[in-house]
Amino acid sequence: MLKRLLMAVTVTSMVLIGTAQADNSKPGKGVTVKPARATWNTGFFQEALIHKGLAELGYKVKKAKDLANPIFYKAVSLGDIDYWTNGWFPNHDGQLPKGFYDKADKIGYVVKAGGLQGYLVSKKHVDEFGITSLDDFKRDEVKKAFDKNGDGKADLTACPPGWGCEGVITHHMKVYNLEDDINPVKASYEAGMAAALAEYKDGEPIFFYTWAPNWTIFKLKPGKDVMWINVPKTMPKESQEIGRDRMEISGIEGGVSDPVKLGFVVSDIQIVANKKFMADNPAATKFFELFTLSLTDINEQNTKMNEGEKSQKDIERHADEWIVKNKATWDSWLDEARKAAK
Repeated sequence: MLKRLLMAVTVTSMVLIGTAQADNSKPGKGVTVKPARATWNTGFFQEALIHKGLAELGYKVKKAKDLANPIFYKAVSLGDIDYWTNGWFPNHDGQLPKGFYDKADKIGYVVKAGGLQGYLVSKKHVDEFGITSLDDFKRDEVKKAFDKNGDGKADLTACPPGWGCEGVITHHMKVYNLEDDINPVKASYEAGMAAALAEYKDGEPIFFYTWAPNWTIFKLKPGKDVMWINVPKTMPKESQEIGRDRMEISGIEGGVSDPVKLGFVVSDIQIVANKKFMADNPAATKFFELFTLSLTDINEQNTKMNEGEKSQKDIERHADEWIVKNKATWDSWLDEARKAAK
């Protein structure tokens, strides 16, 4: 009788231990997470990876809402959204609502100093017209060459409304007195760059804004196909002032000069999350803190999207492939996240 009792106790203990281990492997069980993602598709890969990581931790992760930057920052501070992976700082500082850091915060680095931004021009036409800065677009012969719609201004493939870069480009047009010389085209960025790529292949001049990570500078290689050009003088917006020393960068491949006056702050790409969500979910918070990617990995995936693999199923497959290639790192992030929840 005693032997049977001891065996029963042992079996029960093993079941309880197994249950505890199962619970520890899914610390997010029972919690629904509300993510968002930016409106530029070059950030969708990061969101897919975070989504999969949280799901492995047991969270029920809703489909991410595509939001313009200012709407996201307001929503995450109100608790309507829990996080996104698309914070660019200090580029997005000017879009944060009052009292933002009381309710939300940045965490970790998806890519530290990875957010390079600026203006590029087809190398053939940089050489032909001697273009070194935005000021050169005040010259009649340059404006005429880059005028696509016949309005007398050079057409710039720029940023859609709501993106952080839109406000900076508008600032540049004003402070450099370029409003009568350059026409920033604010339609769909993806469509605009597809048109620019086609024009480049036809030997036509192109002038565009871009950022890294992005497929654009893999399809149009700086130094070979296009060149980074300068702004006339570094004149930051108030929101950029804190990053003034990160607006003139040396060693940029394909720069018309060294350093290049980009006119944009080189930003850190970071996750932004609601503070209460992070406090209530230490496993998710630890995963956010540890999650990081190389620019090479992001650019490789972005190029696949540009070549047609851009459905949500494609993006999720890219994420799965990345996880397989980086299994040891991925598992270590999940292990650390589970430990944080204990």
